Amino acid sequence: MHESLQTYPPLNTPKPVADDVWIVDGPLIRFGPRWFRMPFPTRATIIRLPDAQLFIHSPTPLVAELKAEIASLGAPRWIIGPNRIHYWWIPEWHAAYPDARIYLAPRIAEQAGDRLMLDGEPLESPTGYPWDASIATLPIPGGYMTEIVFFHRASRTLVLTDLIENFEAGKVSSPLMRLLTWLGGVRDPDGSTPSDLRSSFARNGAAMKAAVAQMIVWNPERIILAHGRWYDRDGCAELRRAFRWILRR
Repeated sequence: MHESLQTYPPLNTPKPVADDVWIVDGPLIRFGPRWFRMPFPTRATIIRLPDAQLFIHSPTPLVAELKAEIASLGAPRWIIGPNRIHYWWIPEWHAAYPDARIYLAPRIAEQAGDRLMLDGEPLESPTGYPWDASIATLPIPGGYMTEIVFFHRASRTLVLTDLIENFEAGKVSSPLMRLLTWLGGVRDPDGSTPSDLRSSFARNGAAMKAAVAQMIVWNPERIILAHGRWYDRDGCAELRRAFRWILRR
């Protein structure tokens, strides 16, 4: 299957989803064991705060066309690595925007090795950030990784990374991979936390359940995901469905 059929064109361009919120759909990456790397579509989120300061979540490749379009939106001020496996393109964004502050979730340095040779600021507490007035921050610790969740209050937009993945069968290139997305609990329309991560987050089940409860209290209108079809409406219903594996414990 051609890559264009597995991703969400147009790529590498900001697409508005709400006032002051854009997504940037990026290319496929391959992730998994060396003997079987599964293709993942990628997605960044851009949130504009007062004074045209841009919050860049899980950045995708910074191609020239994207950089030109970003200039019309504002100036990147914060570049976010929201969990240990979402860091790959941060170095090129750092090179392009050296005045932007880099915030990294726990264990990214351990995962990235020589790929990320820069000192980012820790992203591990719920408050104390320059975006606190506009964006709520919610760290969710797990055994393998901590994912940092964000909620843009003005637009009621929740931004997740790997806590929910939602692969559309028509965008998955082989019957085997379609089967694996189903077995892994990440196939649309019932995308959820990947089964291999559930046990990690379930180690601290009370904290995970409390975090999901907080997300529901926020009452998001939409939920942006890094991989697969995101949810443009009915955010609370999607949270209750996707996290039923922990809410029912």
